Amino acid sequence: MTPTVNLTVRVKPGSRKGPLIVEESGADASLTVFLQQRAVDGAANDALVRLLAEHFGVARSAVRIVRGHTSRVKHVRIEPWL
Repeated sequence: MTPTVNLTVRVKPGSRKGPLIVEESGADASLTVFLQQRAVDGAANDALVRLLAEHFGVARSAVRIVRGHTSRVKHVRIEPWL
């Protein structure tokens, strides 16, 4: 059984680079995610969950934004067994 993964994600909504995930080097598990969707009516959050699920090969229901729903810095939990 794969363990739960906690990530700090910096989101760049409305980016022409997106969709793109860049892994940051450092002690903590962090990513920078460039999204084409703008942060309007939760579109960027939905796109983030979809992209992370695809990137990690899990169902969308396994990816949860724990903190930072209205912030560019989000804390995300991935529970692969869901």
